[in-house]
Amino acid sequence: MQDQAYQVFAAQQANRGINLEDVKSKLKAFRVETPSWGYADQGTRFKTFKKAGVPRDPFEKLEDAAQVHRFTGICPSVALHIPWDKVEDYVALKTHAAALGLSIGAVNPNLFQEDEYMLGSVTNSNPSIRKKATDHLLECVEIAKTLGSNVLSLWFADGTNYPGQANIRRRVQWMHECLREMYAAMTPEMRMLIEYKFYEPAFYHTDLADWGMAFNMAGKLGPQAEVLVDTGHHAMGTNIEHIVAYLLGEKRLGGFHFNSRKYGDDDLIVGSINPYELFLIFYQILDAARDSDAGVRRTAENIAYMIDQSHNIEQKIPAMIRSVMNVQTQYAKALLVNHEEVKAAQDKQDVLAAENAVRSAFELNVTPLLSAVREEMGLSPDPMTAYLQSGYGEKILARGVGGASW
Repeated sequence: MQDQAYQVFAAQQANRGINLEDVKSKLKAFRVETPSWGYADQGTRFKTFKKAGVPRDPFEKLEDAAQVHRFTGICPSVALHIPWDKVEDYVALKTHAAALGLSIGAVNPNLFQEDEYMLGSVTNSNPSIRKKATDHLLECVEIAKTLGSNVLSLWFADGTNYPGQANIRRRVQWMHECLREMYAAMTPEMRMLIEYKFYEPAFYHTDLADWGMAFNMAGKLGPQAEVLVDTGHHAMGTNIEHIVAYLLGEKRLGGFHFNSRKYGDDDLIVGSINPYELFLIFYQILDAARDSDAGVRRTAENIAYMIDQSHNIEQKIPAMIRSVMNVQTQYAKALLVNHEEVKAAQDKQDVLAAENAVRSAFELNVTPLLSAVREEMGLSPDPMTAYLQSGYGEKILARGVGGASW
């Protein structure tokens, strides 16, 4: 029945002018990085919810991440957060990852949990605190070198709660000074991805409040600095795919932190609230991959796709699998856009035909396609069911309650 469904689907796509073998090839090559913190206990501002079976250290986080890769086939790297994932021997951690079929992905410095950072880290008016923050950034560069990571992912909680609390212009200068020192310590292969967030935990102003500020900071630092777009870090109604398209055109889009939001930075499972937005983001990326400008094409092909979620009421591994599957589904749909049809409608200034050419791909049921791709990759066509039936979730209950949390 499944083969029959795929044959019908394949015939439909051939009639639409889609090269399905090319689509399948891209799906097999697609990669999504999962975060170590997504496997740990999380909570709200009011409580961290403890669950049985949660990893007790970075080594066990990698073991859980390996299960996500085992059943989805597209998550071979894991992002780390320092000092949450600090260990005495990073070579041993790297070796453990390799034994599990994984590699270490982005290294994320933590500049928001020390008491000294209450009024800012790299933007603090106290020079000794700025030095402490810079030293931590430099420490993370060295950790990344040891781990073989080429991505440093930066997010700052720095900001103020009240007018007049601090000198905003001076804080921008201080941040640049700190990041410039970090940038100089990077190897030529490394990339610095600069994230932004318009509010929380600072409620009056945030030092990197939007993509333009992150873009400007990256431009000041050099070509190895790029912008990271977190899909949860925007005001309601923000056209994120417009931001993506602009950054692609400027060759400064470095990566994504995928999650979903209803109101603010809600850290919901990717694609659970507005899957069309996620689809349109991928549409812009795939359109840029066809651009006549080689630099734009390279940018579109070198994006770091990462999950950034703090699952607090969900079971960790199933929630991560669901997030990855949702991302893969919207990417698959975006691959089915007929770009020649879109361009022809645009050239004719046929608004409805252009919109329909994009939307019609989103409305397709890609289950037969994804099932076929997974089977060709030696995977179960249903990763979630395969994981739930594997017994791993029951096995890790022996860890008990009281794993890593923040």
